[in-house]
Amino acid sequence: MSYPKKRELQISEIANGIIDPVLARRAGISTALLGSWDEIAGEDFADCTRPEKIAWPRRDEGTGSGGGHQAGVLTIACEGARALFLTHAQGELIARINGFFGFPAVRQIRIVQKPVSQTFKHPRKPPPLKGEAARRLETMMEGIESEALKKAVARLGTAVLQQKRKV
Repeated sequence: MSYPKKRELQISEIANGIIDPVLARRAGISTALLGSWDEIAGEDFADCTRPEKIAWPRRDEGTGSGGGHQAGVLTIACEGARALFLTHAQGELIARINGFFGFPAVRQIRIVQKPVSQTFKHPRKPPPLKGEAARRLETMMEGIESEALKKAVARLGTAVLQQKRKV
């Protein structure tokens, strides 16, 4: 009798499996959206915003057809005066969010002006590498043809190879 091999799981997979259903039920969002928010929001808004919930229309609301998917309203917390700039950029942000989901998930953004807590603030972009560390990273990236992949590896490599600050 042979037993199937057990697959090793990462803690994040287990945690996401527990957290995702709760987030989906209470806020209509997933850990994937929260984890990718920096890339979706872009440099201009990653540090001052966070998605809070997606309100999906009820089946009997909207078109009245009763079938098919209807896009929701995403509530985003935004700090201070940056909310005005976010209002002007919301068309582009909706396109990025829908691109992330792969279908038109959001039709409108509702901006709530309030502080974004420190636990959700994203670290600033690390300064560029210099000297030996920069040469090492360039050597590691040789042969990568995809610009998107090269950009992601450079971002990761810069964060990993950055010298630790003394506290």
